[in-house]
Order: sequence, then structure tokens, then C-alpha cells
Amino acid sequence: MSAKNPYLLNVRDLIRSPGEMRERDLEVESPEKLGEGLAWVPEGQSIDMHLRLESLHEGILVSGEIDTVADAECSRCLKDIELPVQVEFQELFAYPSDEPFDYQVQGDHVDLEAVVRDAVVLSLPFQPECAGGCEELELGPGITLVLADDEQPPVLDARWAGLARFREDDSTTEER
Repeated sequence: MSAKNPYLLNVRDLIRSPGEMRERDLEVESPEKLGEGLAWVPEGQSIDMHLRLESLHEGILVSGEIDTVADAECSRCLKDIELPVQVEFQELFAYPSDEPFDYQVQGDHVDLEAVVRDAVVLSLPFQPECAGGCEELELGPGITLVLADDEQPPVLDARWAGLARFREDDSTTEER
């Protein structure tokens, strides 16, 4: 592994050996913040990966399970929360060839950075919420929450007032 890139894995023992398989557990610290908005994995957060590397004729198939913790803000009450992140991925790192592939074996290494980043970021919720729900909202001084009363009739637009008499005529007809 490289000190610069913790996601770089040596696969020398698997290259061009179809049928060979290795399992590896890898723990890295996130070298950068993963995600934006209301949920993200902060820089320096531990990312645990259980990897299965399989040699195929086309390249190295990497399957993995990722476990980490994301920091987030509840989209309803804006309280800070922590979210467990558990995601699986599978990607083929092809041997260099004339055909274009998204990911390729680079020398005797595979670089999992883009695959892990994409898997983690895409698994983060767009609008995270507190686990138990947000029952009590603290709105702050001077802010009131107005709840609609279901028993009051809806306010009709003045432009439709002429049609209100048809509603009155229907109710008198039903009473007869």
C-alpha cells in the first residue's frame, strides 16, 4: 500500500491467474470529506472494508462491504446526528487493453478510491432524519408554529364566489 493513497491494493499474486481468490480486510482513514449537503463522511473517519478479490480472464473482480459512520444534520430539526453507513460494491478492474473500461489494473495494483467514494456517497441519505423522529421542534424566540384546524371550512377565492350558490342549491335539494 502507498502512504499517499490508502486505497491502492497490490494484486500481483492474482494477475493473470484465473480462478485465484483472496480476501482482505482493510481499514483506512478517509483522506477527504465524502459527500455534501446534510450527510457526509468527515475527513479522517475510519472506513472498514471487507474485500474479496477474484482473478478472471478479463481482470480482477473486487467485491466489498464497507462500514463507516457519517455525520449528518436532521433535515427536520437540524440536530447533529451520526448515521451508520453499510454498503456493498462490486467492480471489475480490467487488464489494460484496446477496449475502454471504467477501471483498470494499474501495473500490479488496483485503486479502489473512486469505487469506494462513489459507493459511500451514493448510499448517503438526501434528507436524513433523527432515528426516533422529531416530535418536538424548538423554533426559537419569536417564531410560532401555526397548525391548521380541520373543522374550519376552507377559505374560498373571491373569484369563485358566484359558484358557491350552486353548492347551497345542492344542499337544499338533498334535504327535500
